[in-house]
Amino acid sequence: MSTLQKVILIFLLFLAALYIVIPSEVPIRVNYKSINIDKIFKRPGISFERGRVSIHKNFDTALGLDLAGGSHLVFLADTSKVPDEKKSDAVRGVRDVIERRVNLFGISEPNVQTSNFEGKERIIVELPGISDPQDAVNLIGRTAQLEFAEVTEKDSQPALAVTGLSGADLKNAQVVYDSQTGKPAVSIQFTDEGGKKFEELTANNVQKALPILLDGAVISAPIVQEKISGGQAQISGSFTIEEAKNLAIQLNAGALPIPVSLIEQRTVGATLGAESVQKSVRAGLVGLAMVLLFMIVYYGKLGLVADFALIIFGVLTLALYKLIPVVLTLPGIAGFLLSVGMAVDSNILIFERFKEERDKRPLFDALEVSFGRAWDSIRDANIATLVSAFVLANPFDWSFLNTSGPVRGFAITLALGIGISMFTGIVVSRNLLRLFVKERKDKK
Repeated sequence: MSTLQKVILIFLLFLAALYIVIPSEVPIRVNYKSINIDKIFKRPGISFERGRVSIHKNFDTALGLDLAGGSHLVFLADTSKVPDEKKSDAVRGVRDVIERRVNLFGISEPNVQTSNFEGKERIIVELPGISDPQDAVNLIGRTAQLEFAEVTEKDSQPALAVTGLSGADLKNAQVVYDSQTGKPAVSIQFTDEGGKKFEELTANNVQKALPILLDGAVISAPIVQEKISGGQAQISGSFTIEEAKNLAIQLNAGALPIPVSLIEQRTVGATLGAESVQKSVRAGLVGLAMVLLFMIVYYGKLGLVADFALIIFGVLTLALYKLIPVVLTLPGIAGFLLSVGMAVDSNILIFERFKEERDKRPLFDALEVSFGRAWDSIRDANIATLVSAFVLANPFDWSFLNTSGPVRGFAITLALGIGISMFTGIVVSRNLLRLFVKERKDKK
């Protein structure tokens, strides 16, 4: 593939990301004689009404509790029947289950943490963007006894016999897609002890229904096709994606190790306030403009190339935030701005090396050598930052770190920014400079 073709692909990628980034409604006011604005701006997927252009898409930025407000819930964990040496593990298990539940509920970055006050264990849950949290309260606060049953005959009538397999034996449930039909399904994973119980239960019920009860109500009754070993199984059927998601939520809801009760519920506003957010955004834009100006003043035409790559970096990053989606908090915005600085730093390393190499060899060769020799420094710096972001993101629940949602938000935005900055620095800037240097060479 030629350099020009690569640049065209980069430009098309930029346009696609730009479409995702721009707001759904773009205010445009045009008053000129008798122009019919409706006819001018009416396009497929775009409508114009009352001076606003509406682009019909579902890519919205998710904001955290400090930027958009949400719900604050406090649950009291009943540990009266738990031995003292196991209380901390039980409470940590409750926290993990609640965090999994609210994630399945659709919250991308909840803040779930434990608190001990006057000898009582509490779980504090913050749900950004949820102004009416009743559904989440019902889902979180329910002890939800999950049981697996067998179908038996009693007085010539079918009856359910509860087995020893319960929600305590269930490790996780998640939505997957059936490899044969492509339809949504639910994958379930048991603990080691639960896997043994499930293997024995399926061996005794081949070609029979295996009802799953939640609080005494049958939520699913899959047919056992064969004996299932290994502690993993899949519930298939004519599920829609919503039905599969709800079943996974219900299965996970049955794994709460100890009862909890809601003791506090309130809706909170954005802790920073609209004015503080506007000032933060304004400061970020001013800083970005100064960086762009510096690159032009110090590096001239090379700086223009770097600025264009930086703009592509910003658009791609914001588009990725909306696609994942990433819940933006103020620490998350700080992580994004830090990654902007590192994206510029990559170009500076390349340009400084280029200034040294162009006096020793032909222009095009100097460019290639500059990228090759600057790559080691760029790689090492970015890997070191990614390792720090990985630890802060806390993917394996490092107990000694106890990182909160905003800290993880900072780590996630920083890591994504670093990854995209490496792409723009090595792929975008390199191909733009190749095209630029080739044009200069042709002119000479």
